[in-house]
Amino acid sequence: MQEASLERQASNQEQHATIAVITVSDRSARGEREDISGPAALEALARHGYTTVTLTVVADGATVVRDAIAHAADAGARIILTLGGTGLSPRDETPEATWPLITRELPGIAEALRATARDRVPTAVLSRGLAGIIDRPGRGAPSLVVNLAGSPGAARDGVSVLAPLIPHVLDQLHGGDHAS
Repeated sequence: MQEASLERQASNQEQHATIAVITVSDRSARGEREDISGPAALEALARHGYTTVTLTVVADGATVVRDAIAHAADAGARIILTLGGTGLSPRDETPEATWPLITRELPGIAEALRATARDRVPTAVLSRGLAGIIDRPGRGAPSLVVNLAGSPGAARDGVSVLAPLIPHVLDQLHGGDHAS
């Protein structure tokens, strides 16, 4: 009986965890182009049962992206997905914005994202996206941050890779033990 109660509690916790999606795009931030990647991520998250999601659009650039990620973490987002700014152009600075906030890198997540996409999109291996834990003592619980490429397909594929990991990540962030 207690085990079932704990399972329901964990399931409830993961479904109601706040997820922040941050689209990084100069053109979308200026209103010149509609953000279609953010809504694609929201739709994919909803298909996996995650409905407590915020969506923000910011311009490219390390400072504004870093501030948006830090704000999301401080506001209680336990999962933070950035979309865009992971390529090679001079304004693609999402990894540089993310790195100073990460206290523990999770390279396997970024590797899995690139590996999943590379058969369909060979240039996916050029993504410089990072993944890691942000732990800002005195500012709330730790958060997982993941940089995804900026296309709607990358957003959907990224959520497909991440969704099965979210329950375990949330459990671990809340001090849970490793599953046997």
